[in-house]
Amino acid sequence: MIQRIQSIYLTIVIVLSAILPFVFKLWKNSNKEVFALDLFSELTLLSKLVPVFFFLSALIAAIAFFKFKKRQLQFVLVRIIILINLFLLGILIYLSLTLPGEVSSEKGIGMFLPIVVILFAFLANKAIKKDEDLVKSVDRLR
Repeated sequence: MIQRIQSIYLTIVIVLSAILPFVFKLWKNSNKEVFALDLFSELTLLSKLVPVFFFLSALIAAIAFFKFKKRQLQFVLVRIIILINLFLLGILIYLSLTLPGEVSSEKGIGMFLPIVVILFAFLANKAIKKDEDLVKSVDRLR
């Protein structure tokens, strides 16, 4: 059902992945603020993967949100979200370490969004597992 706590966590994951990366800057480099959509214009494939992974994470979270009747599938989808955000975090760390003009660059809040998404996805997985264990315990009593 939609009123469960994992639905709230998944809603937070959707907002963190779909909206906030395009509001908060990833980094500031020589008076130019770089947002997630700005990375589509970059030449490297690695930098183009950042907004794609943000969109993919939000899409899978939305699918998992509506799969509340299939808790096992929901559990697997949330684990996929965690993996995507771990890859995204690795890409962002690599890109921030290879920025030109490292002396004048500042990291933005957008760099930490995958960490927060991983945290809320983990909490959602914990709530889904607790829900599944509760259903299994009731089935044992029948």
